[in-house]
Amino acid sequence: MVISVSMKMIRLILRKLLHAFAFVFLTALTQIGGIAFLVSLYLRRRKGFTKGKTALAFIAVYLILSIIVAPLCAPLFGRKALPWFGDVRPLNVMTCILNRHYVNPELHNQLLRAEAQMQKTFPESKLQYLDACFPFVNGFPLLPHLSHNDGRKIDLAYYYMDAETNKPGSDAPSIIGYGVYETPREDEPNTPEKCEEKGSWWYSAVGWIVPQWNKEKYKVNKVQTRMLIQFLAEDDLTEKLFIEPHLKYRWNLARFEKVRFHGCHAVRHDDHIHTQVRNK
Repeated sequence: MVISVSMKMIRLILRKLLHAFAFVFLTALTQIGGIAFLVSLYLRRRKGFTKGKTALAFIAVYLILSIIVAPLCAPLFGRKALPWFGDVRPLNVMTCILNRHYVNPELHNQLLRAEAQMQKTFPESKLQYLDACFPFVNGFPLLPHLSHNDGRKIDLAYYYMDAETNKPGSDAPSIIGYGVYETPREDEPNTPEKCEEKGSWWYSAVGWIVPQWNKEKYKVNKVQTRMLIQFLAEDDLTEKLFIEPHLKYRWNLARFEKVRFHGCHAVRHDDHIHTQVRNK
């Protein structure tokens, strides 16, 4: 009897720990996924509510919170959702599904202006963003980023073209936009190597995870990407942009003081552009 009670107690504790882990993980990943998880657990207590129905309830509640509630409530926290589709859009729609596409109104409008300017020279241009910020609460971390926590920061994808035909496209060598690098040439500063020599072993870690098999199929559209960086660097609203020093050298961006090196404590920025606007 004692052994039976003890095993029952152990199973209960393990279940509670698993629920706690799921809540923390979903909250860290999406900010509101933990709430959807708690609601689904509450509904599971109802008679006839099977595990399958609980999973469907979680998906339904999560989508309602993400697609309807979050965009309506985000302005209360000084945030606005970027478009899912159109001239400004995510490289991967999972960015929006995970609620990582919120910025403050100033950055939102700046990106729309940037793309409108780009289309004057490149009519088929589409500005594709990566991670921005969560919809609620300044200071809530957007892992694994160090600073995407106040609506003022966003990562942007490079403009790419087909390596064989030189035709511009909307795809990228990395499905998430990160991890496929524009590596330094022999005559360029090799910051990744220097950072790793200083002990920043994580500096190129994303590239270890992201598959590299599409790297040779694409090349960066230097002219188009440089034009975007120049527009942002010349905009008074912009506080700073981060790219690797060898790309600043390669793309002739030395005169733009806002284009800076982010430091060895972060990760490589020769796979995307980080830009942020000033505080109000």
